[in-house]
Amino acid sequence: SSPITVISFGPQHDYVSAAKQRCSHNIRTMAAFPRLALVAVAVLACKSTLIDAANGVSSKLQVHIPKALTKTGGYDHREALFGVPPYGGSLQQSVYYADSDLCDANVDTRKGFPIRSKDDDGNMLPWPSPYILMVDRGGCTFVQKVRNAQRSGAAGVLIADNTCLCSAGDSCFSDPGVDCETREPIMADDGSGSDISIPSFLVFKQDADPIKAELMANHMVRLEMAWSLPSPDDRVEYEFWTTPTDMVAKDFQKQWKAAALALSARAYFTPHMYIYDGIKSGCQGADGENQCYNLCTNNGRYCATDPDNDLDQGISGADVVSESLRRTCIWKHYGEKDGVGANWWDYINEFMFRCDTEDYFTNPDCIRDAMTHSGIDGGKIDQCMGDSGGLEDDAPNTILEDQLAAKDSTGVVILPAAFVNGAAIRGALEFDVIFKAICAGYLAGTEPNICKECSTCPDEHQCVVNGYCHTPKAEGAVSNQVFAGSLLGLAAFFSCVGFIQWRRSQRQTREQVRSILAEYMPLDEENKISTAIVDDDEDQGGEGEFA
Repeated sequence: SSPITVISFGPQHDYVSAAKQRCSHNIRTMAAFPRLALVAVAVLACKSTLIDAANGVSSKLQVHIPKALTKTGGYDHREALFGVPPYGGSLQQSVYYADSDLCDANVDTRKGFPIRSKDDDGNMLPWPSPYILMVDRGGCTFVQKVRNAQRSGAAGVLIADNTCLCSAGDSCFSDPGVDCETREPIMADDGSGSDISIPSFLVFKQDADPIKAELMANHMVRLEMAWSLPSPDDRVEYEFWTTPTDMVAKDFQKQWKAAALALSARAYFTPHMYIYDGIKSGCQGADGENQCYNLCTNNGRYCATDPDNDLDQGISGADVVSESLRRTCIWKHYGEKDGVGANWWDYINEFMFRCDTEDYFTNPDCIRDAMTHSGIDGGKIDQCMGDSGGLEDDAPNTILEDQLAAKDSTGVVILPAAFVNGAAIRGALEFDVIFKAICAGYLAGTEPNICKECSTCPDEHQCVVNGYCHTPKAEGAVSNQVFAGSLLGLAAFFSCVGFIQWRRSQRQTREQVRSILAEYMPLDEENKISTAIVDDDEDQGGEGEFA
């Protein structure tokens, strides 16, 4: 499976050459399939994408130390078509020259320049991390060099060109017996670069030589590698290219709904389904008949590769085109208005859960069930597919024609592919890569809160889902909401306990009073007569007077 491919180049780049190189790699891969029709589709699809591939991604290479090597506007360079740049950020570190082509996986980190101090065993200390490593061009692929540098601990890589470009003229001096190059070298992916996570630049010979000379003179060089995306306003627009059978994109599609909802109106999403132009690929004969068997619909007008490479059974290219049209119609009805498309994401996930097998991919009941569970009106979608031109007759389908036009205008060749503010995003199609790129695409100071909270979080996806960043430092801690709830719960608990204790003490007091009264009441009864108020003098006097 291929990662997202870079379709971005620096200024004055040979865009057509780069596109041809990517197409050539794609065609060689397709040629391994047993069906020639697939190769024909790939070849003509590549022909349609040999266009100007420049876009808004801009990178910068500048030397800060020594000041004598600083250039106004930075150094001319070319970005690698692999690795994951920190979009919206920069890398500023000391540079070390490996004095090697770094083709050997066993990298000797104790050699190179500038010279470092020695350890107790008399060996020169290794390059102190983090660092940017300068490596000579030649001997092996760019990917192999950068991979070995990454394994050695490098944070970034500069490939020093060893041949002058003919266009450089007198500003570059080739080694004796070495002719100049008429075309710029392209730091292309050799097909194995999906594990590369550090950024890398190619530096032309006339710029690389002075930097190497400074390092070999044992002088420290510190430089900056920086990347930015177009930031037009406070809303980011991003696009995603895939197919219904794209295995690489499935994990991303399962996770991204949370981010789409969190970004809400601050980001507008547009999904694209990748199909081939069957007419350009020769799948429609002179008589209008489909020449590519079951790879195409509409009598050979719209085609897709067979996902299982078996034209006789399983999911066909025509099935992929049909599902692509369905998903585009779902987006038009349930996502195009707000650019979020909650129902669209629900359908993608329901389809992957229920119907993403050879037996159920085209099953009407399964598809209908997926739409029902996603809150989608199947009747509207069927009408949309029919009104756009359908898939049966030799007639254009307006929706699929729009997809072909968009594919040609963006120059997409390898899937999956993602664009942010019109700039192609490099690296594997992973949640954190796309999320960081989107957050870097906002005008400074207008980033939504979810970006401020989660774009630097170690686990962006979990942060977006939870609404806060759970860092290793906070292991065992609780969120503000949980803390507040717990505090209120404790307050309520102790209030109840206090109230119960108060009632208990009141009851005990009353019982004590009753007990005391109960002890004195019998005495009152026994002494009732003697305790009566009597006028003794009157009793005695009366009795004596009348005796």
